[in-house]
Amino acid sequence: MKSWIEAARPRTLPLALSCILMGSFLAAAHGQLNWPVALLSALTTIFLQVLSNFANDYGDAVNGKDTDLRVGPRRAVHAGHITAQSMLRAIILFSFLSLISGLSLMYIALQGAPANTFWVFLGMGLACIAAAITYTAGKRPYGYMGLGDLSVLIFFGWVGVLGSYYLHTLVWNWNLFLPATSCGLFAVAVLNINNIRDIESDRATGKNSIPVRLGRERAVRYHWAILVLGMGCILLYTLLHYTHYTQLLFLLSFPLFIRNGLAVSRLRKASELDPYLKQMALSTLLFVVLFGIGVVI
Repeated sequence: MKSWIEAARPRTLPLALSCILMGSFLAAAHGQLNWPVALLSALTTIFLQVLSNFANDYGDAVNGKDTDLRVGPRRAVHAGHITAQSMLRAIILFSFLSLISGLSLMYIALQGAPANTFWVFLGMGLACIAAAITYTAGKRPYGYMGLGDLSVLIFFGWVGVLGSYYLHTLVWNWNLFLPATSCGLFAVAVLNINNIRDIESDRATGKNSIPVRLGRERAVRYHWAILVLGMGCILLYTLLHYTHYTQLLFLLSFPLFIRNGLAVSRLRKASELDPYLKQMALSTLLFVVLFGIGVVI
């Protein structure tokens, strides 16, 4: 059981929930928070994140990308704690759980929505499942081609925030593109730290992440660009919709992002960099909570 819990990587769950919280807070700010929708959205996201983590563990092991050079948490399949066959069965199980939870969410949320909306969300849900699995699993994993950052921006930002807001309100609000982008960019920053940490092992195994393609120094500059753009998007949104000083509460989280950028710039050893994945994920969650409180009260 300990091996399964470690393979599920609980420390990634706060980041996965951030986009759902952002969408829910924005819906609450417009007086349209639906608690069953919020809870089912969170449950579906947890299933998808665990599915992604299991598929990542399985894919890296069977594709030979996990080696002794890697510094991060040990992978269960590579370490021999869980067999590849058992992990594959878990991937199938969590794909099924994600689908059932997502269908239940749509059934509750889309009452009164246009008929074609169901098919739009079904397509988005299936795309989420496919993206979770094929990041490192399958014949042509897109994570090995440096496309993981784009996928995270799409699913942890735009789909997560705009989609969850729609499920509460049945309205597409494109004004929320800026906070959705901020949320997605901060999630990309977590992945970028992970890839900078693993740059040597990824290069040795042919995993062409963005840092492998750019080199460490430019990957650090890319990290700063992500952080600054994320902070800039939410500042611009707030300026465009400013009504009360409480909307600026999220500024309290910005020193944590600056601290993260400085650490990524300064630390060279993978073991020293590893704690800043968790720091960035929790900073993102704090940012979302502060932003949400600010727009709701």
